[in-house]
Amino acid sequence: MPPKKAYGRTLLACYLGFVTQAICANFAPLLYVTFHRTYGLGLSQLALISTAFFLLQLVTDLLCAKVVDRVGYRPCVIAAELLSGLGLLGLAVVPDLMPSHLIGILLCVAVYAVGSGLTEVLASPIIEACPFDNKDMVMSTLHSFYCWGSAATALGSTAFFSLFGVEGWRILAAALAVVPLANVYNFATCPIETLVEDGEGMGVRQLLGNGAFWLFVVLMVCAGASEISMAQWASAFAESALGVSKTVGDLAGPCGFALLMGLSRALYGRFGEKVDLTMFMVGSGVLCLACYLLAGLSSVPLLGLVGCALCGFSVGIMWPGSISISSRAMPRGGTAMFALLALAGDLGGSVGPSLVGNVSQHFGNDLRTGVLAGVVFPVVLVVCALAVRKGSSPCERGGGRA
Repeated sequence: MPPKKAYGRTLLACYLGFVTQAICANFAPLLYVTFHRTYGLGLSQLALISTAFFLLQLVTDLLCAKVVDRVGYRPCVIAAELLSGLGLLGLAVVPDLMPSHLIGILLCVAVYAVGSGLTEVLASPIIEACPFDNKDMVMSTLHSFYCWGSAATALGSTAFFSLFGVEGWRILAAALAVVPLANVYNFATCPIETLVEDGEGMGVRQLLGNGAFWLFVVLMVCAGASEISMAQWASAFAESALGVSKTVGDLAGPCGFALLMGLSRALYGRFGEKVDLTMFMVGSGVLCLACYLLAGLSSVPLLGLVGCALCGFSVGIMWPGSISISSRAMPRGGTAMFALLALAGDLGGSVGPSLVGNVSQHFGNDLRTGVLAGVVFPVVLVVCALAVRKGSSPCERGGGRA
C-alpha cells in the first residue's frame, strides 16, 4: 500500500463528496418560493422535488449493492461527482428550455440524486478501506462535512441572494456545480483500496439472512429518522409552534441544528479514541430523547429553539457511529453492507419526517404533538445500541486503540 500520507487526497475527495451531497440535498429546497413565483408551481408540485430526490437516492442505494463491486469504486465515484455536477449545472439551464418547467427541474434533480446516492454509498467504504488508525473517528469527521456543507449552502445562498438578488439563482447553481466537477480530479488521482478481496465480501442474501445485520439495519433506520425528523421540520416548527420569525427560526433551527451536528462529529473525530463508541451512542440517544421532549413540551420559545438546535449535537454521531459499529462487527460485509445501511438510513429519513407530519395533521396541525411522536426513534436506537454492546467483544465496542 502507499504510505499513509498519500491518503490525504482520498480524505479530501471524500470530504468534498459529502459537501456535494449536502449541496444536492439542500439547494433546491431553498428555491421553492422562487420556483413558485417564477414558474407558477404549486405546493404539491414543489413537494415532488424532494420526493423524487430521496426516492432516487433509495433506488441508487439498492442498486449499488450489486453493481459497485463489479465495476469498481473509482469509476463509480467519478460518475457520482460527474452526475452531481451535471445535475446542478443543468438546473441553471434545463428548466427554462423545457415546455414543462417542473419536468425540467425533476430531470436535473434525478441526475444529481443518482450522483448523491452513489456518493452516500461509496465514500464510507472508501475511507473504511484506507489504513487509518481509529477509523470510527475518521468516519465521524468525514460525516461532519455533510453538516458543514449544509450550513454553508444555507448561509452562502442567503449571502449571495442578499448581494445579487434571488434572480441570480441560476448563476449560483452553476457556481455550486464547480465543487463536484473539480472533485473528479481528486477521485481520479487519489489512492483507493478495496474493502474486501474479490469474492470474499458478503452478498445481499447473506446479509439479509444474518440476524445481527438486522439489528444494525434498525439502528440505521432510527439514526436516520432521529436526525432527519428534526432537521426537516425545525424551521416550520420554530415558526408555527414557537411563534418566532422565519429568519430567527431558520438560523436557530435548521442552521443551528446543522452546525451543532457538525460540531458533534468533529469533536468525536478529534477525541473519540478516549470514548466507548457504543456507550457514546447510548448517551446521544438519551440526549436526543431529552431534546425532542424539550422542543415538544416547552412553552418557552427560547427553550424550544435550544431543543431543536441541541438535537443536532445529539444525533451527530448516530449515522457514522452506526456505520462504524456495523463494519467492525461484520468486516466481510463489503460494499453490499454499506449500500444496505445507506438504504436503511434513507428509509428512516423518509419515515421519520412523515410520522411527524402525519401525527401533526391528525392532531389539528399541532407540530408539538408531531415532534413528541418522534421520541420513538431515539428510544429504539438506545435499545439497539445496548443490545449491540451486550453482544459484542470489548474490541468491537470501540474506545481506545483496541
